[in-house]
Amino acid sequence: MSYFLPIIAVLLSFVAVIVVKPKNKEHFKLLLAFSGAFLLALTLSELFPQVYENGNPKTIGLFVMLGILLQIFLEFFSKGAEHGHVHLDKGKSNFPWLLFLSLSIHSFLEGFPVEHDGHILYGILVHKVPIAIILSIFLLDSKIPLSKAAFFIILFSLMTPLGSYIAANFESATTYYTEINALVIGVFLHISTIILFESSEGHKFNLRKLIVIVLGITIAYLL
Repeated sequence: MSYFLPIIAVLLSFVAVIVVKPKNKEHFKLLLAFSGAFLLALTLSELFPQVYENGNPKTIGLFVMLGILLQIFLEFFSKGAEHGHVHLDKGKSNFPWLLFLSLSIHSFLEGFPVEHDGHILYGILVHKVPIAIILSIFLLDSKIPLSKAAFFIILFSLMTPLGSYIAANFESATTYYTEINALVIGVFLHISTIILFESSEGHKFNLRKLIVIVLGITIAYLL
């Protein structure tokens, strides 16, 4: 199921956008806020204890920082699609390769901790659904042909299971599993905190977003 659920979540999100045809991604900000809080809470409660228990603290800290830097680098190409920002030139029909490669690297890394921690799968799924919906909206609103958009989404959906498969079956991935997980933690920390900071909308108090953030933290704690 850890291989199939990420694929199903992304593909169903794409199909839902085709059927429902939502036009305003602003409606998904609450879901994004929930996903950011949920993913951050799971990262702190599930992944952090594992890596520090199995690795040298200084090395782990270094790889966490490298994960943060890696995600910052990837966002130069994805323009923040990992946390709900997609900027495509609607006048072009070319396949957005840079966006695809940056999102693929991000999704590929997400698959590694899933192999040994089933709970983090829920965080990744909750994170993927709003991102897949927003991404699908932009792809379908652009001049990219439907076949290319579907090709993008299908390949994107396969990246996380590919990461899980490599983590389970490649000796080198097993040898450096703790360091890779620390790298992934850095990626998760950057994305989840950016989502939470952006959800504040100019630092104005928003009761609905506060409620969904607290709900995300609570559910992650109870898992």
